[in-house]
Amino acid sequence: MGKKKQETAAEPIDLLAWERQYWARSIRHIAGIDEVGRGCLFGDVVAAAVILPEGLIIEGINDSKKLSEKKRDELYDIIIAEAVAWSVAHVDAATIDQINIKQAARRAMKEAVETLDIQPEVLLVDAEKIDLPFTQEAIIKGDANSQSIAAASIIAKVTRDRLCSGEWNDRYPEYGIAVHKGYGTKMHREQLLIHGPTPMHRKSFLSSLFPKEEQLTLF
Repeated sequence: MGKKKQETAAEPIDLLAWERQYWARSIRHIAGIDEVGRGCLFGDVVAAAVILPEGLIIEGINDSKKLSEKKRDELYDIIIAEAVAWSVAHVDAATIDQINIKQAARRAMKEAVETLDIQPEVLLVDAEKIDLPFTQEAIIKGDANSQSIAAASIIAKVTRDRLCSGEWNDRYPEYGIAVHKGYGTKMHREQLLIHGPTPMHRKSFLSSLFPKEEQLTLF
């Protein structure tokens, strides 16, 4: 009988590996950038840019989608308190329909960088390139591989979720925005067929989601 294969734990990811490459070259202002809401039917796409202090380690930070709402809120407060600079930017549904979601997400990221109080020297971006004249790294799964990008992911996610639970839900309470956050859940689709789209729904998304006979109800 052969020996049982020994399981080995995966090596923990160094969330500061990208940042350390630049700190070693005396580059201090490294901005992490990410966006949320790309796949939603309703509301803005929201991006954040965050510059954290050199050497800071924030325990428990990760891709915002992998964290509980309570943990995201806790980390949001820590990031806001510790950041050298941070900013958020929004691009609305009408603009998303005009220029497409990919370009809208890039625009939101660009505006988030441009509104930082401190000009960054390097951008670490979650799998994107931004039309700005800075050194950039487009990191695949960046929110799980860079603390700076993870921080931006959390700031963007908490900002958008709070809009969904507050202002946007108050404006359109019949759609249940606070529950599904604008994503295409069964509940959301059912309310769309009853009430039709609001000015904050992305019409370009709805046309591909519903059959033609149901689109007659929507548009």
